[in-house]
Amino acid sequence: MRLNTLFNVEGSKKPRKRVGRGIGSGTGKTCGRGVKGQKSRSGVAIKTEGGQMPLIKRMPKRGFSCSKAVNYTAISIADIEVMIEEKRIDAKGSVNKELLVSIGYIKSDKVPVKLLGGLEKASHKLTIELDACSASAKAVVEAAGGKVL
Repeated sequence: MRLNTLFNVEGSKKPRKRVGRGIGSGTGKTCGRGVKGQKSRSGVAIKTEGGQMPLIKRMPKRGFSCSKAVNYTAISIADIEVMIEEKRIDAKGSVNKELLVSIGYIKSDKVPVKLLGGLEKASHKLTIELDACSASAKAVVEAAGGKVL
């Protein structure tokens, strides 16, 4: 048996019903929907459950969305160290958003980026210019002789 010798079992695939294609087709004019009324037109909304309270109204409201929340893209010192080892970043240059965009780490320089720790100590003297920085990351960079701007 091979894939090119397989075929569908008789009656397993039906052709789709073409509606609204003339009287002779059997499903012309009203397209099998009957005459007049809500069901014959655009129909009842999917969420409608008759007289029963809809599911969306039965569920309680939860939570709160803060309009001032900032979603940072995180980058760890460990990631920067790996990029330096792979020669994607110059160890003596500064790490900023333009550099991260140019090497493809982030898509746009409009995205806020935050530096996170992730290492006990850094092996390179780094100058970092990002939107935010965690306290542990700042301590690691400054311990290695670098600075966070």
